[in-house]
Amino acid sequence: MTTASRGAARAIADLDEGTILATVEIAAPPERVFRALTTADEIVRWWGADDLYRHTAWTADVRVGGRWRAEGKGADGRPFSVEGEYVAIDPPHRLVHTWKPEWDGGHVTTVAYRIEATATGSRVTLRHHGFDGRREACEGHGTGWERVLGWLAGHLQPAPAQPPAERFYLCRLLPPRPSFARDMNAEEAAMMQEHVRYWMGHLQAGTAIVFGPVDDPVGAWGLGVVRVADESAVRALEAGDPAIRAGRGLRYEILPMLRAVVAG
Repeated sequence: MTTASRGAARAIADLDEGTILATVEIAAPPERVFRALTTADEIVRWWGADDLYRHTAWTADVRVGGRWRAEGKGADGRPFSVEGEYVAIDPPHRLVHTWKPEWDGGHVTTVAYRIEATATGSRVTLRHHGFDGRREACEGHGTGWERVLGWLAGHLQPAPAQPPAERFYLCRLLPPRPSFARDMNAEEAAMMQEHVRYWMGHLQAGTAIVFGPVDDPVGAWGLGVVRVADESAVRALEAGDPAIRAGRGLRYEILPMLRAVVAG
């Protein structure tokens, strides 16, 4: 018995019994999986890889007793074909057909798919049997089916959500009076300590890139550069600042940066 493992798809080839069992979890409902296994123009899109082989044509009469045939080319340009007959069809949960590849000496085996609904999509279980006494062919097909189920899963996985584009904003915290940094009272000093703790949290989270006081000759003011999705996000940061919530006359000027170059 041999086991292969490439990502989510797994296959076990029982060389003594001449049977392959393969499985994969797919983030798509059974109806979608069944369609990908039986629709000719879709099969040629997902079944294969440029560095191994590609299907170039697939014809099928999807009914019990109907015939199917696949044609393709290997990475070396050599053509190949596989054909068979549908034995059982129960959409979208069961599909059984014979398997007769031209490279396997005329041997006919049987492939059975079982497609079960799961909480996150579908579980596809494939059983390929009929390799009695042909250990090498059984092992080779086991590796092959693991690849195929991996390609199927990759084809049906939803595209990953793109993270929102990040923008950079320069924030100026303007004091209520030019002398504020020099003559703030005890309550104002406590408020500014809360302000510093607030922005330290955002600095550690990566939202704030830098912040601190600027020693302007006409009066010190606070500077911050933040990286957020949009202006509403930076306005939310402004509204949460203890220096703004205290209502003591501090205010922000927020300016979008045309371009930002950051390390790392």
